[in-house]
Amino acid sequence: MNMDAILAEARGIQPWIVDIRRTLHRHPELQYEEVVTSKLVQDVLGELGIPFEAGIAETGVLASIGEGDLCVALRADMDALPIHEEAEVDFRSEVDGKMHACGHDCHTAMLLGAAKLLKQHETNLPGTIKLLFQPAEEGGAGGKRMREAGVLANPDVQRIFGLHVWPLADSGHITSRTGTFLAASSTLQITVHGVGGHAAMPHLAIDPVVAAAKIVTELQTVISRELDPLDAGVISVTMLRGGDAHNVIPSETTLGGTVRALTVERLLMLHDRIREIAQLTAQAHRCEAEVTFPGNAYPPTVNDAECWQLAQRIGRELLGDAQVSESPPIMGGEDFAFYTEEVPGCFVGLGMRNPAIGTEYAVHHPKFKMDEDTLPIGTALHVGFALRSLEELA
Repeated sequence: MNMDAILAEARGIQPWIVDIRRTLHRHPELQYEEVVTSKLVQDVLGELGIPFEAGIAETGVLASIGEGDLCVALRADMDALPIHEEAEVDFRSEVDGKMHACGHDCHTAMLLGAAKLLKQHETNLPGTIKLLFQPAEEGGAGGKRMREAGVLANPDVQRIFGLHVWPLADSGHITSRTGTFLAASSTLQITVHGVGGHAAMPHLAIDPVVAAAKIVTELQTVISRELDPLDAGVISVTMLRGGDAHNVIPSETTLGGTVRALTVERLLMLHDRIREIAQLTAQAHRCEAEVTFPGNAYPPTVNDAECWQLAQRIGRELLGDAQVSESPPIMGGEDFAFYTEEVPGCFVGLGMRNPAIGTEYAVHHPKFKMDEDTLPIGTALHVGFALRSLEELA
């Protein structure tokens, strides 16, 4: 089946895909809370006659189409973010403080669209296509838990593909690369302990605010003075909390942020240097620093060369040569990486930037919006990834 026909089928169900996306957008749920979202996915799969297993990694769903040992997987994440929506759309989030600001509602809707089309061609499939609807990408390592629950086995997945809406590229464009596409990432927390006191008598206190400020400044030298200029790393302090009154020196101050690198080894090196600098800087100011990296560290997302070559061929056939490009590594993180640690795969950015309709805001922004005309393109890409992979594997 050629890609023009697949895209025509996908555009034929665009209103259906959009309706699912908007329903999900109105009801965002955070990591491991995706109960309503998971129920919608299960209901749609049931209506399509696609068998599935629910309750994986708490709210995840695994569906399968076709049968046989040849097996390809397609993945979509489902969770939202703790962001209050400011986008001017008719289907705004109905939950204060929660929003699909990273496009996971789109990812889920596009994969359900692919499920609908693939089911129609099930009798011609030379193998099995697994559909992974995953919870908790946003820091909860839902991909790791899905993997540990066995979604890549029985039958064994031989290739896996994922899509992410991509404000860095124009609508109707796809981008990715061979090798490391997205960074390894972790969360940073530093608590600086001092001795509180009256702000008018700082000599009687030990000020953790000054120590924390020095730590923030000193951490910037790790990237600028200890990494090869041709290497890549990020240490971003994004939170600084301490004190409740103008005239009181607090007893402790807390810093938070993120650490990024293109390899796990480099990420661990940055951890070591953060710990050393924070503790010694605090000590120089008569304080103590407690350094932790809480939550889940994500490995880098590494694309298989053959899988990206296949994705490029499909993209060019579907969209034209000019609409497919090679991306530099991006310092964002993604728990799709937990799948590609085990099996060859490719994670692809689906362009959705269209200033004419206001979709130029980045993901994780309260005004993030989606160019919904790209949704059938994503559905068609999923179908193409699955069908062409099974043909190559057969």
